[in-house]
Parts: sequence; structure tokens; C-alpha cells
Amino acid sequence: MATAEDTGRADPPELKRSITGRLLFFYVLGDVLGSGIYVLIGLVAGAVGGAFWIAFAVGVAVAAITGLAYAELVTKYPQAAGASLYVNKAFRNPVLTFFITICTLSALFAASGSLASGFARYFGSVFELPPPLLVTLVFVTLLTIVNYIGITESVIANMVMTFVEVTGLAIVLLIGIVHVARGDADFGVLTQFNTGDQNTIFAIIAGVALSFFAMTGFENAANVAEETVDPARTFPRALVGGMLAAGAIYVLVAMTAALVVPVDVLAGADAALLEVVRAGVLPVPVGIMIIVFSLIAMVAITNTTLVSLVAQSRILYGMGRVDVVPRVFARVHPTRRSPTAALAFGLLVVAGLLVIGSVINAASGEDVVGRLATVTVVFLVFIYALVIVSALKLRGQDEGPDTFRASTPLLYLGILGNAVLLVYIVVDDPAALLWVAGLLAVGLVLFLVQYFSRGRRPGRIDRDPTTAAEEL
Repeated sequence: MATAEDTGRADPPELKRSITGRLLFFYVLGDVLGSGIYVLIGLVAGAVGGAFWIAFAVGVAVAAITGLAYAELVTKYPQAAGASLYVNKAFRNPVLTFFITICTLSALFAASGSLASGFARYFGSVFELPPPLLVTLVFVTLLTIVNYIGITESVIANMVMTFVEVTGLAIVLLIGIVHVARGDADFGVLTQFNTGDQNTIFAIIAGVALSFFAMTGFENAANVAEETVDPARTFPRALVGGMLAAGAIYVLVAMTAALVVPVDVLAGADAALLEVVRAGVLPVPVGIMIIVFSLIAMVAITNTTLVSLVAQSRILYGMGRVDVVPRVFARVHPTRRSPTAALAFGLLVVAGLLVIGSVINAASGEDVVGRLATVTVVFLVFIYALVIVSALKLRGQDEGPDTFRASTPLLYLGILGNAVLLVYIVVDDPAALLWVAGLLAVGLVLFLVQYFSRGRRPGRIDRDPTTAAEEL
């Protein structure tokens, strides 16, 4: 058998394991502490009432259990790729692997649209001239250009913006501390449910379905598993610990908002956390605080949207590399090394979602932020449930003495939690399925174009489509 020396080819170098457990903890914390709470807290408050912090707590619990499944699978398969890799190993079904990858891509498209719409709302609190649709389109276009310039620049921008978004949440918590210290807080509001004729349990589930959007992002940690020191020992603790820390911050922020601002005001606000600042609790001119906090919120939203755009372009690139979608998506700029066609296509799809959402909003008043956030959650809870099933199905395979093993009852509880959210959204908001179908149709069209352009020879979808993105 020919060796690497015989053929003149060296083995590909491995990634350097330099990420310690502490660094991974903050990586997860930064991923989860995104902009979802800046965008969706008012909608959650409207769905539940003053006790809407419970929705965030339940969402944290379901997400953390899902994180346990990811932790078990990462310690067995410390490779980048995430859900597509785990589903492929568990079921060995190329079509299912492709479908999960398309679901991941669709979730990123919808999330980008929701975040861009949230950005326009904070932008409108500072600048009143441009129409919201124009703001969203310019916003995603500029971020696509940043991505085109290079991934290094994108990562540096992400790191800087993470510190800024944490500062915004710290300001909200400081407002809550001062408000409570003054004796102005009515803690009874934290147990109030404004559900009308709706059952309290269903109201909480409705709130969880929205708040779950803010807990996503932890799955991205799987992409640095190959660079983590002693992943079997450090990954589970850092992953779950980072998620719980982020969840605790979210719950405290939700409590602060409920204590400082009437729930009906939060529910009716386009930028709910801005109402906390507008309450004038801190000894700083309210006008200045509104501008500063709006800028912080816009930076936070920009950060998460940039990560989303990077991820979707890399998935398209990887799918093009393995001939699942037209190979044009695998082309990179000769100097920038950016997947230009993938970036342009992602921009086109997100812009299309924003335009369609704007038209529907003008016709029926449907909230674009909530709609696209709901669509994102539909895709994600399905993916998360299937990842947990994959973890259970792969029990007894590829295990070593250091393999982390999640609690089996908790994993079954996680499947139930994700399934309940999925069923509730589908039953309560069947219109979301139209958006889901539309995004899946985009993936199907890409696959069919590639399928027939190659003389009905399917691409190699048995190979995980996302791993090729590592070559960028």
C-alpha cells in the first residue's frame, strides 16, 4: 500500500488544539448571548404576561437538554459539521442528511431576515428618514460585503461586537438593580399571566416558542470541537455551563423589563428593551441613553446577523463542493477567498424574505420579526429533536473511556420538549408552514438544477455537505 511519502503527498495537518474549557465557556456564552432578546422580548411579554420570564427559563431548560446531546456526540465525533454529521452517522441516509442541511440553511435565512427587521426598528428610534424595508436591505447588503472582504475581518468584527452587546444587557440589569433598590418594584407582576381565554400552559408554550430563538447558537460550538483541549472532559461542562449562564442573564433581563415597564407597554413596543431605558431610572438624560442603547442594540443585532450570513454562505459553499447544488456556489474569489456566488445567493434569498414580509405587513399588519423568528424555531426544534434521536441511536458506537454520556431520561424529555414546541407552532400558526415550505422549495430547486445538469447523476450527498466548508 502506498504511503504518503510514496505518493509525495503529506497527510493533511490537524487543527491545533488550543481552546481550553474556560475559553470554550466564553465562546458558547458569546454565541448564545446574541440579539434575540433585543428583538423578541416584547413579543414574549405579549404572549405570556408579567411572568414571561418563565418562558425564557423553560426555553433555557429545553435548549440545555439539547446541548447535552450535542455534548455527547461531540465527544464521540470531535469534528466540525454539527447536525448534518450526526444525522448522517446515525441514519446513513443521504436524502435525510441533505434535508437536515437544507433545514439548517433555511433557519439561517429566516433568522437573518428577522434580525434585520429588528435592526430597522432600533435604527428608526435614532434616524427617522429611511423606510424600514430600505434599512433592512442596505443592512444585509453591507454585512454581505463585510463577509466578502474576508472571514478574518468578519471574525474580528464579531469579537468586538460581542463585548458591545453584553454591555447593553449589563445596562438593563443595572437599571433593574437601581429600580429595586429604590423600592419601586412590584414583584407581584412577575407572577401575572395576561392570557385572556387561553390556558396558562399554552401561553407559556407560546412564549417559549418565541424566546427559544434567543437561546440558539450553542450548536455552533461543535464547529470548534477539533480545536478544543481534551474535548471529552471540557466540552460538556463548557457547553452546558455557557448555556445556563446565558439563560440566567436572559431570565434576569426579562424580570427587569417586567418590573420597570408595564407589560402592555413592552408588548406594544417595536423595540421593547428601549422602553426599559426610556423609563429614566438611571441619572443620565433619557435622550442620550436612548441613542446610546439603540446603537448598542444595533451592534448586537449586527453581530448575530453577521454570524448567520457567514454560516449560510459556508454551507452553500460546502454543498457546492460535493456537487449537491450547482458547483458555482463552490467558487471563491481568487484573492479574497470568499464564496462570492454563495454570498450573493444568500443575500438574494434574505432580501426576498424581507420584501415579501414587508408586503404582507402592509396588507395585513403581520409582524415580520415574529413571523421569521417563528419560522426559524420551526426548523431548529426539528433539527434539535433529530440530533437527540441520533445521540440515542448511536449509543454503544464509537465510544471510548472518556466519552460523555448524557442522562437518557433527560434526552427523552428533550425530544418531548422540542416536539411539543414544533406541534404547538404548527397547530397555532399554520401560516408558518407556508414560509417553511417556501424555503425548503429553494433548496429543492437548487438540488434539481444540479441533478439534471449532471445528467441525472446525484451529487455525493452521503458525504456531509458542511465539512467541505472547512477548506475555505
